[in-house]
Amino acid sequence: MTNQSLKHFALVLGGSQGLGYASALKLAQNGWNLLIIHRDRRSDLPDIEARFDVLRQCGVDLKSFNLDATNSEKRKNFIKQLPELLGGSGKIKLLLHSIAKGNLKAMTGDSPLNQTDLQITANAMAYSFYDWAKDLLEAGYFAKNSKLLAFTSEGNQRVWKHYAAVSVAKTSLETLMKYMATEFAEYDITANCIQAGMVETQSFQMIPGHEQLKEAAVKRNPFQRLTQPEDIANVVYLLSLEESNWINGSVIKADGGESL
Repeated sequence: MTNQSLKHFALVLGGSQGLGYASALKLAQNGWNLLIIHRDRRSDLPDIEARFDVLRQCGVDLKSFNLDATNSEKRKNFIKQLPELLGGSGKIKLLLHSIAKGNLKAMTGDSPLNQTDLQITANAMAYSFYDWAKDLLEAGYFAKNSKLLAFTSEGNQRVWKHYAAVSVAKTSLETLMKYMATEFAEYDITANCIQAGMVETQSFQMIPGHEQLKEAAVKRNPFQRLTQPEDIANVVYLLSLEESNWINGSVIKADGGESL
């Protein structure tokens, strides 16, 4: 990265674990300054701060915030702090959405999936991507040729047990991304989704029958293994480069061929 680009920041929503943290680490190793928003229990903060210290050891500027990124008031309050956080010449050049907050209820039974469950899941995993991008754009904090990236999954088209709410959110996310790619282009901003292969994150382990899903994914994958967080972090880094400026409005598969 050039000296000029060192004034640029990546804002990671959901960057304390899983794909978000792995991506933050890869970016830090390549000179990206970071703003990380995460939502974690107080008891987990010592371990999370230890992970953040690893990022700081890369010699980059890192500021982290334990707050609910899906809350509109907290989002607006955070954006008001950006002049101080970014400094006089700082800009956000990459927004990475890695929020994994979804309902995994069945559609039948004693407490079936309802409209509120669907709304909460979609707000966290889809609408918040647009909300953050829109508010940052309106406030003028994006650099030229900024990148908007969000994570989707093969559950956007395959049926997995109790995954309906998340599947609805992922398809909504991809639709929003395509419209953002079109309508933000006049501001020299691109938007894309990365469709990760099956990764054994904490969120994945909450899916009913995840062990069977894991076994099937390994069998389907040409490389006979699960996707690792580092595999996805590498793709995030590739899409952060200026050479990717012409990639826009795409769902990019990073699964080793698993979805084939």
